[in-house]
Amino acid sequence: MIYRTEYMQRLKAFKDNKIIKVVTGLRRSGKSTLLEMFRNELLEDGVRLEQIQYLNFELMKYDAIRTYKQLYDLVIEKILPNQKNYLFFDEIQQVSGWEKTINSLSLEYDVDIYVTGSNAYLLSSELATLISGRYVEIKMLPLSFKEYYNYYQNTQKSKEELFNNFLKYGGLPQLLTLPQDEQTISAFLSSIYDTIILKDVLERNKLKNIDLLKRVYAFLCGNVGSITSTNSIAKYITKEAKLDTSLRPATIGNILEMLENAFIIYKANRYDVRGKEVLKSLEKYYLADTGLKNTIVGYNLENYGHSIENVVYLELLRRGYQVYVGKNNDKEIDFVAINKEEIRYFQVTETFANKTTWEREIAPFYTTNDFYEKTIITADKTFITNTNGIKIVNIIDFLLS
Repeated sequence: MIYRTEYMQRLKAFKDNKIIKVVTGLRRSGKSTLLEMFRNELLEDGVRLEQIQYLNFELMKYDAIRTYKQLYDLVIEKILPNQKNYLFFDEIQQVSGWEKTINSLSLEYDVDIYVTGSNAYLLSSELATLISGRYVEIKMLPLSFKEYYNYYQNTQKSKEELFNNFLKYGGLPQLLTLPQDEQTISAFLSSIYDTIILKDVLERNKLKNIDLLKRVYAFLCGNVGSITSTNSIAKYITKEAKLDTSLRPATIGNILEMLENAFIIYKANRYDVRGKEVLKSLEKYYLADTGLKNTIVGYNLENYGHSIENVVYLELLRRGYQVYVGKNNDKEIDFVAINKEEIRYFQVTETFANKTTWEREIAPFYTTNDFYEKTIITADKTFITNTNGIKIVNIIDFLLS
């Protein structure tokens, strides 16, 4: 079991208050394990077992609990009066109207509430209205390379070998418990993909066309880091699948939203670095896990550059940035990373092996007309570390920093 320091610290920051902690993220990204770790620390700190209730709605023992009233009645049976109660609800989106129960418990009893879910509908407008100002969302991603590396650093494997394995197999925590052979890992990743597609997308949205759903996801896997649109995806799949009737862009848009809500993909909108505004068309999509991507399109040197770009995108999200694709007139900056304190520009490239690549990557930085920090991240090992104020850093060093 790998200790998720970053997420544990976020939970601890809101411990023992009325703020409802909502942990969201891709299925099998470690949400349940996080709650288990937190419960164990509560017990180590002197909290009694009877003060803790843990309900995992993927277990058969709770299969009959499907309404908010049933959930409320179940919980209050074991509520201890006049003392703190710690309530953990895992994959609570299975219970219809669950937010009513959470709201009522929070108002009636001395409770510290923790919730997880694998779908963005968990924080729908109805829920946000009901508990507005009384919840915090903790967005959980699969393992970072730093977490992955720390787990294996006492082995004989080099940083480079570990990084290549990370790119190939991804960062789902359960991978660390499996035999490290390709057949076992591939079977595991395929089963996770099928579960996400079937349970978190198909069943959740009552979608009937699983073939179209898989084709859209496969298109995204094969076009990581490429500007796209619902229209271009619709045209491509119509032609590829030899459909008699052209797909509507709106249909593709609905499927993209479903995949986003299941946290299996992320959308990066374009950002005009001169006008300082977010653009509403021609976005890029990145994937929550490179291992799941490689399950669909395979892993080879041809998509290496796109894979490292995907990893950098996720790392910037993990570090608390809103991440956009920069538009600088007719040039593109891979990532514009924005938080409350700063704006940073990033270019990601596999190599600076030739002058053309160097000029293409560095050119967009020279015409931004601002003084925001600019960084080029590359898989190259030998290079200068700074040129005209632009930082140049190896991707492994960046991810471990």
